[in-house]
Amino acid sequence: MFTGLSAFPLTPMNEHRINEREFASLVEFLAEAGVDSIGVLGSTGSYAYLSRDERARVALLSVENASSVPVVVGIGALRTRDVLANAESAQQAGASGVLLAPVSYQRLTDDEVFNLYATVCQSLSVPLCVYDNPGTTHFEFSDELHGRIAQLPQVRSIKIPPLKNDIEFAKERVARLRKLIPADVTIGISGDPAAAVGLDAGCDAWYSVIGGLYPKAALALTRAAQTGDAQQAKALSNALEPLWALYREYGGSLRVAATIAEVTGRVSQPCLPQPLKTLQGDERKRLAAVIEGLGLD
Repeated sequence: MFTGLSAFPLTPMNEHRINEREFASLVEFLAEAGVDSIGVLGSTGSYAYLSRDERARVALLSVENASSVPVVVGIGALRTRDVLANAESAQQAGASGVLLAPVSYQRLTDDEVFNLYATVCQSLSVPLCVYDNPGTTHFEFSDELHGRIAQLPQVRSIKIPPLKNDIEFAKERVARLRKLIPADVTIGISGDPAAAVGLDAGCDAWYSVIGGLYPKAALALTRAAQTGDAQQAKALSNALEPLWALYREYGGSLRVAATIAEVTGRVSQPCLPQPLKTLQGDERKRLAAVIEGLGLD
């Protein structure tokens, strides 16, 4: 399950509710496209802004609309008790796996993070993906800590941050981590602009934001890399450079992805939890022009 393209859709919402119809449509679209898995309630899914009940509802809607495609549900929260409750809701909904980031307000120690994963794994009957995202959690995993956590019985994948755009550096990074983890634990790359390099360096999966909107384009890149055609994967990524440039300019992928979803009519406006906002004015027009120029479908 933790291989190939894992597509992460938005969770469209306003200040009153989740737009369940639009969310279900996004999930159905990904299932019909044939992605390898669907990742909900990750950073793109705005999990940190939702209540426990809202997250349980999203998990259920995901499984109901994903057909036979495995669904991986984010369960991260500030307190371990809430992580456990989210894990139980995901499992009851029929999720195929869970995704856990060490969310914190106070900076966590390595032992605290290890104990979080150890505690959660004791309650799981489905596999877990470790979500290494220092940009949001402000916690940096060492390779040694990844190695310790990867020994836990339910851990089956590690979602690592973007790798430097240097194939030799990326290969060394992946090889170093591989030496510390069991053979049945996969490594997945996140950060869409780094996907081609990460897959070429030996990552097993791409945990993708753009895949949640344009799965055909993301699948083409993923399949090229899986068949060993690194040149084609790089070319497909380079063709999306105008989009990657917007990611860099606007502080990541969430606002860009949400604006694309609004501009293309996939979701209503607004679709992000306040105080977050999509791009407006000239920035929005510029993004719309980029999307039109790329000709994605």
